[in-house]
Amino acid sequence: MVDILEIKPTGKIEAAVRVPGSKSYTNRALITASLAAGASVINNPLLSDDTHFMITCLKKIGVSVESVPGDNVLLVNGCNGRAPVREANIFAGNAGTVVRFMTAALTLGSGSYEIDGVERMRKRPIQELLDALNLLGANVVSKENSGCPPVLIHANGLRGGTVRMKGDVSSQYISAILLAAPYATHDVHLSITEDLVSKNYVDMTIEVMEKFGVTVRKESYREFFVESGQCYKGCEYTVEPDASNASYFLAAAAITGGKVRVEGLGTSSLQGDAKFVDILCKMGCSAKKSDTWMEIEGGELKGIDIDMNDTPDVVQTLAAVAVFAKGKTHIRNVKNLRYKETDRIVALVTELQKIGVNVREFDDGLVIEPATPRSAEIATYDDHRMAMSFALIGLRAEGIKIQNPGCVAKTFPGYFEKIDEMCNGNILK
Repeated sequence: MVDILEIKPTGKIEAAVRVPGSKSYTNRALITASLAAGASVINNPLLSDDTHFMITCLKKIGVSVESVPGDNVLLVNGCNGRAPVREANIFAGNAGTVVRFMTAALTLGSGSYEIDGVERMRKRPIQELLDALNLLGANVVSKENSGCPPVLIHANGLRGGTVRMKGDVSSQYISAILLAAPYATHDVHLSITEDLVSKNYVDMTIEVMEKFGVTVRKESYREFFVESGQCYKGCEYTVEPDASNASYFLAAAAITGGKVRVEGLGTSSLQGDAKFVDILCKMGCSAKKSDTWMEIEGGELKGIDIDMNDTPDVVQTLAAVAVFAKGKTHIRNVKNLRYKETDRIVALVTELQKIGVNVREFDDGLVIEPATPRSAEIATYDDHRMAMSFALIGLRAEGIKIQNPGCVAKTFPGYFEKIDEMCNGNILK
């Protein structure tokens, strides 16, 4: 893809779209299927940079993961809780789920492993997960004593027991331990002492575990119990569309005053970002939903004050919509955005100011005062969500250029082509 992509404004969008499978569900299904006894079939997986890293890492430790020619299907032969290869150096790029889930899973077997990533990954914290795993009987350390990757794992099984965790930096720490917990020698009990961020992602983890035959007992997101002696069983699993990626198309309807229906994602979804429909309704849009689709029709947009702790991955999407609203939008309780692919709060403030929008930064969020956007070249910080969200502003404003548009391959290869298709081939001319 080109180094800089200019987005051309369009009129009202009227379209129905289907987005690729969920990254979060795909990587959870892959790690669970890899630990299972027997073979699994994963239908409609997302095939992107992040899931490629998961597949590559699983293959590196001896798990068989094969694609079916001509179909969007993955076949996984599970290792029954123990990595077949006893020594490996694993590279996970900037995929947080891969580093965290693999770190926990690799404690179960016997061997020595190292997990590393790109420079940004070496600045993303993981110490709380390492501390918790060590309290459960593992031997894992930050190689550079930085509290970040690379991580060294000296595996000799997981003892189990009770561990207290804060849970206010990343829900992926909780998910990582839950995914590995069935294979511990003794029961695992997680006690969460602070409000858990992104609770829906933990619900998604538990849902996938149950599909593969393991039960988790949860008490008000403060206590999680996994009985020892359970094991995952190979099965057929279908990945639902990605709600985070669906948010961009729903936001496009809001920004252009059009109507967009996302097929395949309905009211039964556990993905927290499926709530983006309700957020847009608070801003003045109207919505329709069913078990198999959701639809947004644009209206007169107004600013809102909103806690987005459970929907952090659509903060940037909401920011793009807020540019065109009447009145301020205050996004709160998303401090964990500072530990993502980039410091997303700083990145949003910087790039919104670049297009002439007045923004105030807070420790846990930001306030956006809408303005008529001016032309600008948007830095994306190698962050897929910066590229995808700021491109939406270009649907209505002249001269919005996206640097490094290829970074969207992390979770949504073909994103710009899909947007262009929705706009009847207008925006990429």
